[in-house]
Amino acid sequence: MVQELESRSDRIRELETEVTHLRHAVTAHALIDQAIGVLVAVGRITPEEAWDALRETSMCTNTKLRQVAELVVDWAQNEHLPADIRDELAPRLQSRAAE
Repeated sequence: MVQELESRSDRIRELETEVTHLRHAVTAHALIDQAIGVLVAVGRITPEEAWDALRETSMCTNTKLRQVAELVVDWAQNEHLPADIRDELAPRLQSRAAE
């Protein structure tokens, strides 16, 4: 009986952890979608091109994708984008818009 309760308690903790991770994933996904929307509007590019620009900027600056997305969304609101992100993102938007 005690072992069964401990097993259930362990399972509840595992599920709570999984729920927490899923909530973070949903939030990150929504933020990335918003950033894609910003880049589509500003750069006049397709959502696929915006996704590529975000992903490549993330890799080249060694910045988590979620953080790049957050910075892009903030940029749309307050017109400030850190120089390293701006320097990587701007040419990607220009080259894709020219294609």
